[in-house]
Amino acid sequence: MSSVGTDFEPVVTRAAEAETTSDPSSAMTLLADSETTGGLLTSYRSTFAGGAVGAPAHFHTRAAEMFYVIDGSLRVLLGEAITVLNAGDFLLVPPRTPHAFAAAPGCTADVLFTFTPGMARFDYLRLLGRVMRGEADFAEIKESSERFDNHYVDSPAWKAALAEG
Repeated sequence: MSSVGTDFEPVVTRAAEAETTSDPSSAMTLLADSETTGGLLTSYRSTFAGGAVGAPAHFHTRAAEMFYVIDGSLRVLLGEAITVLNAGDFLLVPPRTPHAFAAAPGCTADVLFTFTPGMARFDYLRLLGRVMRGEADFAEIKESSERFDNHYVDSPAWKAALAEG
């Protein structure tokens, strides 16, 4: 588990200086990782193009994941239920809860993600971008599940929702 402390400097991430990683359907702006927040949180902003697939069904064992939809609409799997979050909606997913997300059909989405406690997620997001761009093999993501606390699961409900469009 990440060590959580209070010995860190205030974190200011300027928009013009923030690292951005992208794949063909989304861009992720890296805001604050656990190393800079004393392990308290990790946060990034993702913008999804229309039809963007987002993340397949997965869960985290050590962190809660928060979603705040800044603009657009995000379709989300929670356990086996599908819901749509719209601009201004907030969601907190507890550890070990299977979830997935994608831009809602016909919509784009701009979402702020935060994990608490913090996890070293930025390397995962960079790897994900490389895989989605065809610069790395998907096997690297499978091999990194413990390191990044991303555990993929099968979800017939999510597969059906994606097949429906």
